Amino acid sequence: MVEKVTVWFDSGCPLCQREIALMRRLDRRGAIRFIDACDPSSSCPIDRGDILTRFHAEEKGRLLSGAAAFAAMWRAIPLLRPLGILAGWGPATPLFDTAYRGFLRVRPRLQRLFR
Repeated sequence: MVEKVTVWFDSGCPLCQREIALMRRLDRRGAIRFIDACDPSSSCPIDRGDILTRFHAEEKGRLLSGAAAFAAMWRAIPLLRPLGILAGWGPATPLFDTAYRGFLRVRPRLQRLFR
């Protein structure tokens, strides 16, 4: 049995829509449970606003956010597993965190561009 990773995503974000569509295609084993955080009937482990502000995932009962959440999602997909392992490796984690924080600063402009 494949252990599932749960991923909450913002279906109102055009970037998120594209990325989640790609992850769904790559997740041939069905190892990821994708939850639309914009759906009021979906369950969220923390405040919905916080879920929509940063990327969140749950792996092995641990709620992760930001780069750590991306790393968990990547580890669940065989093709991306090496990237997920690298992102979770102690010396590399700060680099991925810095890149994610940089992305969050430009995300609003990118969203407008992709609408």
